[in-house]
Amino acid sequence: MSMDILEIARVQVLDEGRGLTAAQALQCLELPDERLPDLLALAHEVRMKWCGPEVEVEGIISLKTGGCPEDCHFCSQSGKFESPVRSVWLDIPSLVEAAVQTAKTGASEFCIVAAVRGPDQRLMDQVREGVKAIREAVDINVACSLGMLTQEQVDELAEMGVHRYNHNLETARSHFGAVVTTHTWEERLGTCQMVRAAGMELCCGGIIGMGETREQRAEFAGQLGELAPDEVPLNFLNPRPGTPFASYPLVEGPEALKTIATFRLALPRTILRYAGGRELTLGDLGTREGMLGGINAVIVGNYLTTLGRTPEQDLELLADLKMPIKALSPTL
Repeated sequence: MSMDILEIARVQVLDEGRGLTAAQALQCLELPDERLPDLLALAHEVRMKWCGPEVEVEGIISLKTGGCPEDCHFCSQSGKFESPVRSVWLDIPSLVEAAVQTAKTGASEFCIVAAVRGPDQRLMDQVREGVKAIREAVDINVACSLGMLTQEQVDELAEMGVHRYNHNLETARSHFGAVVTTHTWEERLGTCQMVRAAGMELCCGGIIGMGETREQRAEFAGQLGELAPDEVPLNFLNPRPGTPFASYPLVEGPEALKTIATFRLALPRTILRYAGGRELTLGDLGTREGMLGGINAVIVGNYLTTLGRTPEQDLELLADLKMPIKALSPTL
């Protein structure tokens, strides 16, 4: 009798630390709902063995919001859609205050985000000033998400001391053209590869629920496995008014949990972070189940254009689950 996919994963992923292939990931995504508890339990075992019990906590803030020239169909910050997000810039004192408040939650990571195709000199100058001010005010790792970069910009961010760079591939290569038309998946991949080569940590994930098939979700898991980012944020589509995806349905809770567990099995050593949309898709109970099904990082507070749970809710959940918050690494 042939081995069940969970039996295969127990040996390959749990025992040997080798992530699932795209074909194997698809088998997990296609498991019936009654097998979900087994899938989540195995994903939790994998997380505990290869990552440990600690949870990394991060806050994010938008330095430049709205007015983006790209047409990412899920995003209310695109200047091409009738979305209710206006273009605004944040001043440096506000940035520092947000970092200080984030650190007070126990977070070890603070990410500066800008809605742009890629940074111009004005933005790079502001990021430099912001990173310097934050580091002088509070002991926290600073990450950035500023769109597609040139090699010179990658080098400049590394020289500033930016700890991690976020640049999501968003979805499977085969589905990308249905999500974005103003740049390519390969352009995004190029920035990711330059970031890794420069010695910064790479944060690279995407959004589930943008019309992709299960096969494409599995493809995406395999492509992330090949890229091997340090962190993978998993977002679930929160359809925004005025965007082309405004009427898309939410991902069902069991499907979301299956996806979380499968991505953990495809990426056994990666920081797998709860990001946008989990409150709508999973609610409180599902959020707990995901923390026991492979997730080992959370964004606390609000996202860029959508509201999240309060930091206190997430910190109480971690305490209840006896999952310690990862301390700031002294080696960075």
